Amino acid sequence: LKKRSNFPYYRDDFFTKDLISSFFSDGADYSVPAVNIKENENHFEIEVAAPGLSKEDFKVKLEKNILSVTSEKEIKKDEEKENFMRKEFSYNSFCRSFSIPETVDVENIKASHKNGILIIELPKLDEAKTKFNREIKVS
Repeated sequence: LKKRSNFPYYRDDFFTKDLISSFFSDGADYSVPAVNIKENENHFEIEVAAPGLSKEDFKVKLEKNILSVTSEKEIKKDEEKENFMRKEFSYNSFCRSFSIPETVDVENIKASHKNGILIIELPKLDEAKTKFNREIKVS
């Protein structure tokens, strides 16, 4: 068996693009969470996957039929040991915006948080509720 040298292992880890880009970044994480949008007879539902965030980390705002979901979180790490101190901090933030159809009852929009997922329920106006299960005749 040929023994693998440790040098390439350390070189690969140290000179990777991720390390270099994180070294020169401004400390903010601009990743955007994944989103599912569902529709049923009574409402639309937006699910925002945001593990590690609590309900207090979110701001949900409706302005001129644009629903915005934002989050900004500061992460601080302090470590003190004998003869040295290290402090690190970073910011995680995102903003997602959605155009809300006129069929949504904007006065009754609700948001909840469960297991790392923000769930926004957008109820439909009564006149917008239709039957989803129907047969369409082919002529």
